[in-house]
Amino acid sequence: MSKRVLITGAAGFLGSHLCDRFIAEGYRVVGMDNLITGDLKNIEHLFPLENFEFYNHDVSNFVHVSGKLDYILHFASPASPIDYLKIPIQTLKVGSLGTHNLLGLAKEKKARFLIASTSEVYGDPTVHPQTEDYWGNVNPVGPRSVYDEAKRFQEAITMAYHTFHGIETRIVRIFNTYGPRMRLNDGRVLPAFIGQALRGEDLTIFGDGSQTRAFCYVDDLVEGIYRLLLSDCVDPVNIGNPDEITIRDFAEEIIKLTGTSQKIIYHPLPQDDPKQRQPDISKARKLLDWSPKISRQDGLKITYGYFKNFTKEELEATKNNKEF
Repeated sequence: MSKRVLITGAAGFLGSHLCDRFIAEGYRVVGMDNLITGDLKNIEHLFPLENFEFYNHDVSNFVHVSGKLDYILHFASPASPIDYLKIPIQTLKVGSLGTHNLLGLAKEKKARFLIASTSEVYGDPTVHPQTEDYWGNVNPVGPRSVYDEAKRFQEAITMAYHTFHGIETRIVRIFNTYGPRMRLNDGRVLPAFIGQALRGEDLTIFGDGSQTRAFCYVDDLVEGIYRLLLSDCVDPVNIGNPDEITIRDFAEEIIKLTGTSQKIIYHPLPQDDPKQRQPDISKARKLLDWSPKISRQDGLKITYGYFKNFTKEELEATKNNKEF
């Protein structure tokens, strides 16, 4: 019989791509999402399939799934600044109560549990690139703390369930990821820039543009997560693309890609915005034999092709973009 996996946040950007991957691998997939930031359009192609089922449910409340579960992947969480600054309490609850509920389910079902953590656990890092043994530089009461501390708590309780209850657990620290199904108005740098370019607006940079990011295409990320789940690695593992670029240079890449002639305008940097972000993926290379295969140039072409299909009405509805 096929193995069965529960994926929370299934209608979101990453969750929907994970659903696709596990369906392709022959798993029976249970998707769960309360649609607070997810969109059923991302998974509507899966509904006719016999090996996919969906529950509209908030994992911050008690979670019950009948039948056997082999794996649980917890990806339910607002992940963009616009979202978690707008719904801070829900962000904290899904990271704390939601993770607790799902770990309890994993214990009951004897399922392996993988938590989606993030590079944000490193805060505004003083170590560069960021390795898994770096403990971070995080403001616990700043505006970003509702997300950062929720993720740090997730890691702590996941490891506690592993050491105390013997649950099989995995922790992936996800760095900046992009690809089709991102929301143009989710506040992250890539969709913000592409949305502005498609609407004919100037590209907005917060700060002087010298801050860096490293962008991983979604298919590469999903491959890394899949390998981590099936590995024996209990400690956190960075999954991301170490190809670092400044925000200013990235804006120039988007202008060139889209063939537009917008200017770049500058605004003050938000509080606690990381100045540098680049993963050290030595552990993933060694333990998972994983490294990203898709270049930023190729990934951006695919992503831009996806966004170009948006209607004028859809583009107008995303005008409140902010870049963080």
